[in-house]
Amino acid sequence: SAELVLETWDLQCESNGREHRTAEMGSQQLVVRRGQPFTITLHFSGRGYEEGVDKLAFNVETGPCPVETSGTRSHFALTDFPEEGTWSAVVQQQDGAALCVSLCSPATACVGRYSLTLEASTDYQGSTFHIGDFVLLFNAWHPEDTVYLRDEDERREYVLSQQGLIYQGARDYITSTPWNFGQFEDDILAICLNLLDTNPKFLRDQNRDCSRRNDPVYIGRVVSAMVNCNDEDRGVLLGRWDDRYEDGMSPMAWIGSVDILKRWKNFGCQPVKYGQCWVFAAVACTVMRCLGVPSRVVTNYNSAHDTNGNLVIDRYMNETGLEERRSKDMIWNFHCWVESWMARPDLAPGYDGWQALDPTPQEKSEGVYCCGPAPVKAIKEGDLQLKYDIPFIFAEVNADVVYWIVQRDGSQRKSTHSSVVGKNISTKSVGRDSREDITHNYKYPEGSEKEREVFAKAEHEKRSLSEGEEGLHVKIKLSEGANNGSDFDVFAVISNDTDTERVCRLMLCARTASYNGTVGPECGMKDLLNLTLGPRTVQSVPLRILYEKYGPCLTQDNIIKVVALLTEYETGDVVLAIRDVHIQNPEIKIRVLGEPMQNRKLVAEITLVNPLAVPLNNCTFVVEGAGLTEGQRIKELEDPVEPQAEAKFRLDFVPRQSGLRKLMVDFESDKLTGVKGYRNVIIAPLPK
Repeated sequence: SAELVLETWDLQCESNGREHRTAEMGSQQLVVRRGQPFTITLHFSGRGYEEGVDKLAFNVETGPCPVETSGTRSHFALTDFPEEGTWSAVVQQQDGAALCVSLCSPATACVGRYSLTLEASTDYQGSTFHIGDFVLLFNAWHPEDTVYLRDEDERREYVLSQQGLIYQGARDYITSTPWNFGQFEDDILAICLNLLDTNPKFLRDQNRDCSRRNDPVYIGRVVSAMVNCNDEDRGVLLGRWDDRYEDGMSPMAWIGSVDILKRWKNFGCQPVKYGQCWVFAAVACTVMRCLGVPSRVVTNYNSAHDTNGNLVIDRYMNETGLEERRSKDMIWNFHCWVESWMARPDLAPGYDGWQALDPTPQEKSEGVYCCGPAPVKAIKEGDLQLKYDIPFIFAEVNADVVYWIVQRDGSQRKSTHSSVVGKNISTKSVGRDSREDITHNYKYPEGSEKEREVFAKAEHEKRSLSEGEEGLHVKIKLSEGANNGSDFDVFAVISNDTDTERVCRLMLCARTASYNGTVGPECGMKDLLNLTLGPRTVQSVPLRILYEKYGPCLTQDNIIKVVALLTEYETGDVVLAIRDVHIQNPEIKIRVLGEPMQNRKLVAEITLVNPLAVPLNNCTFVVEGAGLTEGQRIKELEDPVEPQAEAKFRLDFVPRQSGLRKLMVDFESDKLTGVKGYRNVIIAPLPK
């Protein structure tokens, strides 16, 4: 009989996209998840497919050197009964010359871009037709996939949600900043696949690298290394922490990953300037969600960076509360990393679930600046020998801090100071804009028997806490919020919990600071040489902090570090209290006018009041939101904004996607930077 000739075909991108929850990546390309069937239609010319007469087979290939043995190529015939664990093709229905075929990958297939070809043969003569490309992703909906996540609300938040909140500020004043992950926005999938092909492991051995792309542990490690550029690996972001960002974007100015990933691609894979921890973490979260791995950004307050691995952070201060020698060990106000959800078949049972991945360049792991995936369960249990990098993260949440006071004669005294590391570990709640505290995933309750066992296993001796003991205690309190542009008071609250009078010196000092612990110039100071504390009494000593002092030297982190040093004359004992005061930026108000509906024009009215006593120059609003604004919209105001006057911007936009969306705004100017705001908008779908 005559040869079977393929005339046209339809990859059914739209309906497959809906079924595979990838529709927002657009209808121009076929994007499917592994282990789940997808349908294509083949139209033959002249005559239709005849079972028993015609033989049909498919080839799928990924990577530059596809081979069957590496799992990067598969050849499979059309069959009635698909086999588990391999690629398969089954006839779904036949209508004249049109043949509907259901294709399915194994749940262990390599992710990435594939080419699909059809081989048709009749009576020993055959031809091959190139049908096109498709992209295969991890599948959190498939029970056999290593990234399978049971709960639908969690899959929606951690795989499908393109927007979220990242927690910042200080432990006593937790703030959230909106972030546009945008993993389904135009071009982002292609950029993420390009990132995998830029990674040094791929360039060294393309076959081996592609064959390991079935494993989220491997992918997570590659992504963690590629989001920073510290290995000359053409990574995405360059980190900078010194408050000098003129030749790039300040890390505080970004509001999403899309802009960063597009710049990286458009600069020919040159690193984008500049990132700090939440920027690195958010970009890694975008890449992982884009590839189909459930992921979230988490924040650890008072995060220790322990360079020598002894789980003790030594800090040295002089009597005015200024750090003496630069210690490599630091305490960061907060530090962000990513958690990705996956099984760990490479480890003993019990370590599946959330894995910590940290793309911020801090320490090398196997010769490369990357960190993780580390099972959160192993961090909690103190199993430091498991892969990967558990000791480093264990220290971030558990290290002890010892403050040494260096006296004028050079002698050092250990101060009493209650340990503060690893507090309020936070992430956005599922389906809501509230904070979920996940500290219990990382640590047993402080002082518990279980905590003792874990520390014994990790060979970590925890100091006893001096809370509640007899003696002198100091706390730093704030009366009301500290608003940018205003003066405010902090108080050293000193209690004498003994039956005798104590005579002390109190040194109270405020300095502007960065979130990584470095401090700037002094902006408030009080030195009381003769403070007498009666038995069982409490005294409150105020320190007024003036905008004219802190304003000029406030970094873009908006932090003022207040240190109280109480020295008792008789014994020489030193009690120390430290508090990071977060200076609040003004609120950005966003009103949305019109009926929010897909493909219908909306107006956003965006305003901000200048809280400072001086005009703001070079004011810029940047607005973006996945599915809402089609990229970024930037408005530069022509005139300065006078004190107490309003900066205003009216934006027209046409939402392209329905559902709950966030419209995010960043405001920049010469004296007020990185101000963020967002508004939730529910977009109704187009009436059918």
